[in-house]
Amino acid sequence: MANDLIQAIQLLKEKEWVDLTHTFGPESPHFSAFESAEFKTLFTHDDGFFSQSFTFAGQYGTHLDAPIHFVRDKRYLDELDLKELVLPLVVIDKSKEAEANNDYSLTIEDILQFEAEHGKIESGSFVALRTDWSKRWPDVAAFNNKDADGNNHAPGWGLDALKFLFEERQIKAVGHETFDTDASVDFQKNGALLGEYYVLAQDTYQVELLKNLDKLPAKGAVIVNITPKPEKASGFPVRSFAILP
Repeated sequence: MANDLIQAIQLLKEKEWVDLTHTFGPESPHFSAFESAEFKTLFTHDDGFFSQSFTFAGQYGTHLDAPIHFVRDKRYLDELDLKELVLPLVVIDKSKEAEANNDYSLTIEDILQFEAEHGKIESGSFVALRTDWSKRWPDVAAFNNKDADGNNHAPGWGLDALKFLFEERQIKAVGHETFDTDASVDFQKNGALLGEYYVLAQDTYQVELLKNLDKLPAKGAVIVNITPKPEKASGFPVRSFAILP
């Protein structure tokens, strides 16, 4: 068995690995309700060692939202099983549509068109929505994309599309390049993040602020989502990466 594992690791390391995680700091884009991150140097090499403290909201930088983030009595981050964090990866590319319409919201028809080209989305998959919004990082103004009235404009998942993926395709989790699951215009219309609530109500997680989705195939890759394990956390920055086929 040990030889099998070593061979598997060797095989995986022969593949291309793609980092899906933004480097973040005090000046990075972040959800408007949160304070900017604060990084402090506690000790320097002149003291004998270099040490820092980091203060930021759990939902900061590329991060994983645990179910409890929006839904009472669902699981915390530390309750997610390790095997849930490594999943087959599907990438739906709507970058051209999002560029033409910053308020673009994924539809069931988009999913069916994807499947017509790439085959049915397998159960247990992690489905990522590519919009290329991550290419605006780390420009705060470009990422927020506010209009003259101060309203954000960013693409996202349509609620019907999410319900189709979870209920008809039995996917496991989703990810995207923006701050929120829902398109900004849907949040403004509904007065709530209905898509995000729906995803987390499935007692699963999502990853926000992904990058480099343009470097991935539509199907065939695997996503790995590694986080620290703070007690009773609603979410935390994640190191997400993909292993290509």
